[in-house]
Amino acid sequence: MITILCSGSRGDFQPYIALALELKKLGKKVRITGMRDFEGFIQSYGIDFYPIQADFESLNVDKKMLKEGQTADTPLKMLLTFNKMKKYGILVADEFYAACEGSELIIYHPGCTMGYFAAEKLGIPSVLASPFPMHKTKERPSIIRYGRTKPTDFNNMISYKMLQGMLWLASKDSVKGFWQKQFGSAPKKFGCPFEHHTDQNHPAIISCSNYVFQRSGDWNVNIHQYGYWFVEEPNEYIPSKELSKFLSSGEKPVYVGFGSVFHEDQKDSLSKLVIEALNKCGKRGIICGMGSLSNLPHNIIAINSVPHSWLFEKVAAVCHHGGAGTTAAGFKAGVPSIIIPFANDQHAWAHRAYDLGVGSQPIPIKTLTADNLASAIDFALQEKVAKNARTLAKHIATENGAGDCAKVIADIVGR
Repeated sequence: MITILCSGSRGDFQPYIALALELKKLGKKVRITGMRDFEGFIQSYGIDFYPIQADFESLNVDKKMLKEGQTADTPLKMLLTFNKMKKYGILVADEFYAACEGSELIIYHPGCTMGYFAAEKLGIPSVLASPFPMHKTKERPSIIRYGRTKPTDFNNMISYKMLQGMLWLASKDSVKGFWQKQFGSAPKKFGCPFEHHTDQNHPAIISCSNYVFQRSGDWNVNIHQYGYWFVEEPNEYIPSKELSKFLSSGEKPVYVGFGSVFHEDQKDSLSKLVIEALNKCGKRGIICGMGSLSNLPHNIIAINSVPHSWLFEKVAAVCHHGGAGTTAAGFKAGVPSIIIPFANDQHAWAHRAYDLGVGSQPIPIKTLTADNLASAIDFALQEKVAKNARTLAKHIATENGAGDCAKVIADIVGR
């Protein structure tokens, strides 16, 4: 049994679902471990699930802290949020360790470093599986500093130390506390494990296209990056009659949605701003994830969650918060991007879309207005941007990120 340790939101789990499905195609038994809230979602893809019985409610997670984490737009704010998060990790550490027992190999999200130390204790291989490039390189800044710092060798290396340090901060106390309670002392060679993935039994795999961020030439050979890990949906999505009619009744609309970083207290102000911007540039629009909106003009529709893989190919452009998964889905669909970063790595994906010529300049949420959003939409809909987006999508389609990374893992198990 291969066990994948994962954490985060629904979007964070999707690349690991893709990886698990590819492992199943290779005849491997695989399961995903995560909070019990995701059990139905994971199992809908035919993947075994090991539920961590705690959830945000039973852990009494501070909702204010979660919102702070989703809006942390500087390294200091990110650091403070990760520091606050660590106390919750301690409460579920024993369950994550138990999930590893009986496994032949552990794959872990960088927020679940228990996977590395549990694998060492159990004498089995471990694989660091990251949804973004995170290993040190002199070639570019990390995703928490890309586009926001001068790219020098020194700044680049420091930015990776910051990124890895914050991820390690979120889980190190839970690992150490569990180990001391269970085994009487901290694990051997206790420390940030990410750069330890340098041999065939401890490789790293990354979900990222080489046409978005090319694999760094100064990485160890056992760091593998072959493309994005896209989920194959089990069934063809069937939209509502209202959405189908809207899509077929005029020019392609602009999609606008901010995923899990959107909060109900932003609904009135943000929806009003988006509607005004769409009207300023005379475009049809789909507003997703803000709930029911009253008195919408005829050129705009409000919807709930719809698979990006189905919808994005049917719109003229995608406007979103810049989550790694949403950004990748937009790139794959071959449509221009308008990215409004709220926090964390979202700024990097916004800058990268602009640098690649497939999107407008980033508009941080704190500076968003109807006027600059309308201008960004007009910019993104230029033919040269749309052409670049289509070209990028063609390149991404040549990659098989999840499949090739699954082969790396299968080779380890085979040995």
